[in-house]
Amino acid sequence: MKVFGIAGRSGMGKTTLLERLIPALVARGLSVSILKHSHKDIEVDRPGKDSHRLREAGCQEVLLLGRTRWALMHELRDQAEPTLQELLPRIQSCDLLLVEGFKSGDFPKLEVWRAEVGKPLLWPDFPGIVAVASDTQPPAEAPRWLDLRDTQRLVELMLSEAHDTAELTPSLTVSIKSRHYADFMILWLRIDEHRRPL
Repeated sequence: MKVFGIAGRSGMGKTTLLERLIPALVARGLSVSILKHSHKDIEVDRPGKDSHRLREAGCQEVLLLGRTRWALMHELRDQAEPTLQELLPRIQSCDLLLVEGFKSGDFPKLEVWRAEVGKPLLWPDFPGIVAVASDTQPPAEAPRWLDLRDTQRLVELMLSEAHDTAELTPSLTVSIKSRHYADFMILWLRIDEHRRPL
């Protein structure tokens, strides 16, 4: 399983870009999953539902299974957020794992940057950024620049720069301490059709 990150400050359009990249990757016969980190308290359940009531009753984990998907909810309560390395075993093996967030981790990432948002680049203050995807020319000192609209070129970059998860070590996956006792949920997209290795 290989891993590649999508990084960028809030409002840069990371999710919008991923919505284009994932179908292009799947069209190549790859199985793709995504692990998304959020600094906000998240809620994937609904108050009043059985699963929510059982979590509130004190369960550490609740696995909810339906006809078309299943979801595992894990309560952190007073625990620190897990590192990326600790979360990887919870992801079913796939060809490519995309990581949104964990920007302090030293694994290969594409930074999404749009000048109109009015925020600075993450590069060079965060490790692992191998290129910047932008709809305008970034500063001259920035690393490799790619057109944000060039889906196929971005896909080629991701596949060439992705690292095997075995190459990641605990020292490269920094844990970010939560300021809240947040729920943490691994969100993944699992596609089984036409699988082949990278």
